[in-house]
Amino acid sequence: MKLKATLAALLFCATALASSPHKYRLVWQDDFNGTTFDSRSWTKISRGAPDWRKYMSDADSLYAVRDGKLVLRGAVNTNLEADTARFVTGGLYTKRKHAVRYGKVEVRARLDCAQGVWPAIWMKPDYEIKWPHGGEIDIMEHLNHDTIAYQTVHSYYTQILKQKKNPPHGGTHPIKRDDFNTYGVEILPDSLVFSINGQPSFTYPRVEELKDKDQYPFGAPFYLLIDMQIEGSWVGKADPKQLPVEMEIDWVKFYELEKEK
Repeated sequence: MKLKATLAALLFCATALASSPHKYRLVWQDDFNGTTFDSRSWTKISRGAPDWRKYMSDADSLYAVRDGKLVLRGAVNTNLEADTARFVTGGLYTKRKHAVRYGKVEVRARLDCAQGVWPAIWMKPDYEIKWPHGGEIDIMEHLNHDTIAYQTVHSYYTQILKQKKNPPHGGTHPIKRDDFNTYGVEILPDSLVFSINGQPSFTYPRVEELKDKDQYPFGAPFYLLIDMQIEGSWVGKADPKQLPVEMEIDWVKFYELEKEK
């Protein structure tokens, strides 16, 4: 069954990459034209135990809106009396405010590079469920000074059952490293179709034979996270001399998938 499922997945990927016939309706966007981010749409991410949340902070110095762009920063912590963390990072999410079930999400962003820096644009279920059972969609992760972005799918099937190649659960794609790029994902009943600068870059299909193994837990509302991250088991140690860093977000767009008539 594994071979059959893999061949079906690869055929689906090739077909999906060739065209995207789906129609979408824009339901929400943020162009960051104010003087700060809109708290009706965004919430600061709090600190937590996982690598990506280890240095999250609500310090105002890590958040800004400048020239029509959201700015999230990562820096060496210089206020150890108030916070003992070595580094501090800024991040926002749309949890309980904006979510997409079936549709498309696009984010136009520019990323600073530094050793041990790990900015991300990703999605999680807009309801409480223990990770990774509800799934995770990594629209973009960038490491160090790479000229590529990582796009990955996580679930009970990939993380607990260790099925990361049947079908492949992630890919990489070149980016304009020092410029703005548009990162996207289409969330469909039968697949996740990732893109960079409007070009399909990776597809993760639903495999019918694997539905009893929670291979495709996508179909519930997912919210968006955008965050600057420093250090972790994947990206390695940071070089404080290369900090601070910023990620600039030009705009965010949420679309709903239009029903076929």
